[in-house]
Amino acid sequence: MYFYPETNLNSSDKMLKPIKIFFQKAKTAYVKAYSLTEILIVLCIIGILLLMVLPNQTSVISQAKSIEAQAMLNQVYGLQKSYFYRHSKYCGNLEELGFEQEATVEDGGQAVYKIEITEATNDSFMAKATAVSDLDSDGSFNTWEIDNKKTLTEVIKE
Repeated sequence: MYFYPETNLNSSDKMLKPIKIFFQKAKTAYVKAYSLTEILIVLCIIGILLLMVLPNQTSVISQAKSIEAQAMLNQVYGLQKSYFYRHSKYCGNLEELGFEQEATVEDGGQAVYKIEITEATNDSFMAKATAVSDLDSDGSFNTWEIDNKKTLTEVIKE
C-alpha cells in the first residue's frame, strides 16, 4: 500500500472515499415530487370547476343544435319555392322535392333533427323539424316550423 501524506489515507481508502460521499448524500437527498394528497386536491378542484361551468354550456349547445334545424328548414323552403315555380303547387313529399334527410343520431348519423312536411296544398305548405333526442332532458323535444312565407318559428322550446 501507498501512503499519501496530504490525506493520511492509503490507496484503498482513497478509492472508497467518493463512494462513501455518494451514499451519504443519497441518504439525505429527496426527489422533488407532488404527494398523492396534493394531486387529489387538485383533481377535486378541477371537478368542482367543471360542474360549475357545464350547466351554463347546455344552453349554448342547444342553441347550436337548433341552428341545424333552421338551416334544414330554410333548405326545404328553397326547394318548395323552386317546386312551386315549376308545378304551381307545393309538394308534400321530401324525396320528390329532392331533399335528402341526413341519418339521425338514432340511426348512427349526425343529424339531431328529423324533417317532415306536415301540410302541403296548392297555395301553402308547412314543414317541421323535430329533435330526435331530448337535448336538456326535460321531456320535451325541440320543434321548429317554417311556412310558405318563410316564417320560421320555434313551436316547442328546448
